[in-house]
Amino acid sequence: MEPLPLKDIHLPSPVSFWPPAPGWWLLAVLLPLSIVALRYFYKRIRRQTAVKTAAKLLSGIRRDSGADVRQTLVAVSALLRRVAISTAPRGDVASLRGEAWLAYLDRSLADEPFSRGPGRCLADGHYRQTPPAETELAALFELCERWLKQQAKQR
Repeated sequence: MEPLPLKDIHLPSPVSFWPPAPGWWLLAVLLPLSIVALRYFYKRIRRQTAVKTAAKLLSGIRRDSGADVRQTLVAVSALLRRVAISTAPRGDVASLRGEAWLAYLDRSLADEPFSRGPGRCLADGHYRQTPPAETELAALFELCERWLKQQAKQR
């Protein structure tokens, strides 16, 4: 019997790292998108939580009938500042005082109610000879509620 003409075994070529498998392409696309989406939802949830908590605290300040009018103004101003610091970059908000603070509050509302309306007593109500009237306080609380609703709508 005659030997068969067999050829030697051919090994496959080594697997290269390029191009990557489809799973790696998918991971390269989905990982950055998921990071961006998680960051967006984290900021949104944080903003909504801060605004909801502030709305509850504002209604508590409004119901507190035993508080002095000046103490009420201080509490409302501090609450608005806390909301602004928690929803905006701290460096943009924390150092604002007086007219700049009122202008910042007016940015989210169209009619400038803090600089030219009932919100004005946040800047000068502490220094008045006579405290603001109950009607001014009621208008201020309504304005603050409107501002908080606007903050919840923003991104």
